[in-house]
Amino acid sequence: MTGTGRRTLAPRHSDGLLAEDLDLMVDELCRLLPAWLPGQRWYAGKGHGVLEVRPVLAEVVVPGPPTLVQAVFRTGDGECYQLLVGAVPGPADARTGVSAAAVIGSVPLSDGRRTTLYEASVDPGLLSGLLDRFVAAEPCGVLEYHHVPGAVIPAGLRARPLTGEQSNTSVVFGDRMMLKVLRRIMPGANTELEMLAALERAGDVPSAAPLAWAQSAGRHGAEPAVLGILQEFVPSRGDGWTIATAEAEACIRGECASVAPVGGFPDDAFALGQATARVHMALAQQLETRTLSLAQVVELTDALVARLDDALVEVPDLIPYARGLHTAYQDLREVVRRGNPLPVQRIHGDLHLGQVLRAADGWVLIDFEGEPGHPFEERRRPQPTVRDVAAMLRSFDYAAHHALGEILGVPPGKQATGDPRGTRLARRASAWAVHSRRAFCAGYTRAGGQDPRTSPVLLRAFEADKAVYEALYEARNRPEWLPIPLAAVRRLAHGSRFVG
Repeated sequence: MTGTGRRTLAPRHSDGLLAEDLDLMVDELCRLLPAWLPGQRWYAGKGHGVLEVRPVLAEVVVPGPPTLVQAVFRTGDGECYQLLVGAVPGPADARTGVSAAAVIGSVPLSDGRRTTLYEASVDPGLLSGLLDRFVAAEPCGVLEYHHVPGAVIPAGLRARPLTGEQSNTSVVFGDRMMLKVLRRIMPGANTELEMLAALERAGDVPSAAPLAWAQSAGRHGAEPAVLGILQEFVPSRGDGWTIATAEAEACIRGECASVAPVGGFPDDAFALGQATARVHMALAQQLETRTLSLAQVVELTDALVARLDDALVEVPDLIPYARGLHTAYQDLREVVRRGNPLPVQRIHGDLHLGQVLRAADGWVLIDFEGEPGHPFEERRRPQPTVRDVAAMLRSFDYAAHHALGEILGVPPGKQATGDPRGTRLARRASAWAVHSRRAFCAGYTRAGGQDPRTSPVLLRAFEADKAVYEALYEARNRPEWLPIPLAAVRRLAHGSRFVG
């Protein structure tokens, strides 16, 4: 990452933008962003005020009008965020094509013109201009655009921004390529770029091949930082969350055609388990694997305990279960102390039903950047594969609760007491989740992974860690969903290791 302070550009751009105009824009953004950032889905500091914003870099990557500025800003807590800022003369209206919802603010330029600044990830024209930067693979000030060797990147494809993503922003180009615009920027090697390259080298695992990436130049001793990854677009019939919740709802209603007692998702869950095992084996083949020493296991469990203790401060509802959760983590340490090895390798790190796509030839795992709530160094650290498995098992539980909430017309996890119909449907939802968890574990084992059910202490510890993370997330963002992870925390704290 380059140091603080903006990049001074050429004196004048083809749209008449002066270097001092860019300075004016950046200064105004520093004033506007403390109020604007907390409302963005990808902003990680929710619950904490933004007191100060400083520029790290800012480059005009598409001359206008409208102009596209690719910029990185550092907040007062030291985190860096990337913005794609559009700038168009005049107000946000039908003439400029800028919706009021996208507006960040406005700034008067050196010639007196007032220019609207807006979130450009909703502007297909500017995004297509950004793709041209990837095609050319030429530097733009302190920005660099690199091709993966052998990659072919067509130009002139229409941009289609995707919605619903939490941590980053994705743009599809002509249903052939997808650009992931990273929002929270960290210097050094990028986890997702490493993982996609490893899967591409393995060759026999369906994945989205990496094509190119953008990064800040590593100058004056600073490390480069990856800002965006261009990869193949994976056509699919939907993500796992959408498919699973629809099937869960049908089965809870009693409309599922499956021969299973409660129906629901068995073949898909089995295939998803197989796909997960194949990814794990490919990553083990291509990247680092090792066995943790007892001291390293102690360090691992200390990290689990620290994460729990931090969550207890923000989520008092976890306090009654703290002792049981500490016991779960201590049990993990004792298993290794008794001579049971704990192998680790690179894993997905944030696996759930929303991170998988149902392509024509099976499930494809996507978004290998790791858990956004965990430190960057931890995301790149080899982990037990059961961490991914536990996370997916938790996702089946979420899907069941979400589907039940849709049927009952109440927030997920909430059920009216004394309602016989609600009680009956809740049992069916629970049975659907159990059935799906069993099928996933069976598929994982069939494809060559270690059966997670044979390591109940590990599975309990990592399911508990995931449920604690979920509780913290829900308390901060969706309090009405908090009962879902709390139910899992209650079960795991009381010693239940595997429901399924």
